Amino acid sequence: MKRGAARPRSKPVASRVMPAGHAQAQLPQAPAAPPTRRGKTSSRSLMTRLAAEVECLAAQLAQSRAKVSDLETKIETDPLTELLNRRGFERELKRSLAYLKRYGASAALLFIDLDRFKPVNDRHGHAAGDAVLKAVAATLTRNVRASDVIARLGGDEFVVLLWNVTAAVAAAKAVALENAIAAEPVRFGPATLKIGASAGVALIGASETPAALVARADAAMYARKRERQGRHCGAARSAEPAIHSHGPRRPSPTGVMDGG
Repeated sequence: MKRGAARPRSKPVASRVMPAGHAQAQLPQAPAAPPTRRGKTSSRSLMTRLAAEVECLAAQLAQSRAKVSDLETKIETDPLTELLNRRGFERELKRSLAYLKRYGASAALLFIDLDRFKPVNDRHGHAAGDAVLKAVAATLTRNVRASDVIARLGGDEFVVLLWNVTAAVAAAKAVALENAIAAEPVRFGPATLKIGASAGVALIGASETPAALVARADAAMYARKRERQGRHCGAARSAEPAIHSHGPRRPSPTGVMDGG
């Protein structure tokens, strides 16, 4: 080789260039790692706590509903006799009238007022009067059906709603309750308290209003009380109390007030 001759240059190595617009190959991704045992335990613990909270809230709701029901019962119950009070009876009467209007059943309302009750309070005190009222409530409960409704309207006034009765059956039941009350004197200390009762009967119509029904039964009770007082004074004795029904009333041969 001659001095001064140029050495051949080495060819540069061409880099591998991808054509424009050609996406580079994606490397496969590794699968996600499964959740750790700690994560599973945390999820289960959260679900357990949530279930416990739901159960606790459900129990609190049940307790609240029970308290509301208990309060409703108390405000509609006479605390002395444990019968319905006027408020509870008015609610029950409205429901009963709606049932009668829809299904056409028969029913009657007895209005009962005690006789010789005021002298008991005056002579022996209100504690004795309370004992009498409780005894009367127990007597009424024993002598009517479970389906019938008993209430103390206040003072010495009681009502009984009889279901599925005719006029004759209602009148007979009124007399039976009068006799049952008179037949059970109340012992109070050394005293024996004897009282009576007068029961008026009003047959219930489908178009009746609660106020009108109670007023008719109350009027029948006062008619019965006058009749009983007259009987004690020597007047003619009537076997049955007056019964008030709808429409013009006319006295029947037996003294029962029939509808016109």
